[in-house]
Amino acid sequence: MSEPHLPTAEQDGQAPALIYIVDDDLSIARLLTHVLTEFGFLAEAFGTGAAVLRRLQTTRPDLCIVDLGLPDMDGIELVRQIALQSHAGVLILTGRGHTVDRVMGLELGGDDYVTKPFEPRELVARVRSILRRRAPHTGTAVGSARRLASFAGWTLDCAANILRAEDGTEHVLGVAEVQVLRTFLERPHQILSREQLVGHRGLSPMDRSIDVRISRLRRKIEIDPMDPRIIKTVYGAGYVFSASVSWS
Repeated sequence: MSEPHLPTAEQDGQAPALIYIVDDDLSIARLLTHVLTEFGFLAEAFGTGAAVLRRLQTTRPDLCIVDLGLPDMDGIELVRQIALQSHAGVLILTGRGHTVDRVMGLELGGDDYVTKPFEPRELVARVRSILRRRAPHTGTAVGSARRLASFAGWTLDCAANILRAEDGTEHVLGVAEVQVLRTFLERPHQILSREQLVGHRGLSPMDRSIDVRISRLRRKIEIDPMDPRIIKTVYGAGYVFSASVSWS
């Protein structure tokens, strides 16, 4: 029986996604570059964390494949930096067998992980899955069709800026509040910096606008705004949206 065929990006009707590969093992980097290119993706390989962070300053990828065992910095820290500096998805590639490493990587911004040795076609399938889930940040048609987001008994109508409770009570949100809430909903369970939530870099440490928006949202969706369970503060890093989200 022949293996099922995975369509390329062009055959799937999508513009090719740009993928960064961060692995100091040259043979693996070459293999991944070849496989991803074969399936219609654009791929660039980097041997160190510092090299890819420099590249992020000029060109933002759709997804990064990150090996946790890098020569110049801890891969988990790199995952965190990528999440802080971009909207790129992250697929963790690791030979480490420790569950805590995988969990930490996912909590700090990773979307999925693959352990070495890996099957190239499975890795491609996981890449495609991440890109589909993160479609609002990759400019695909899927993202533009998303309108209703449901979480913890609430529904956000992104087209009308209306937040609706289970009992039908509605709150009309301001544009700034919707921007922050939608950013959370598109990236649940990931630590987001204040700059990411506001939507621009170079935010002054004295700028409290994001804190005001967070406070307003908490007063609407939290049972106890003083002890938030949905929008949690991660001291020194930003905020994380801890509820599961479904889109329709």
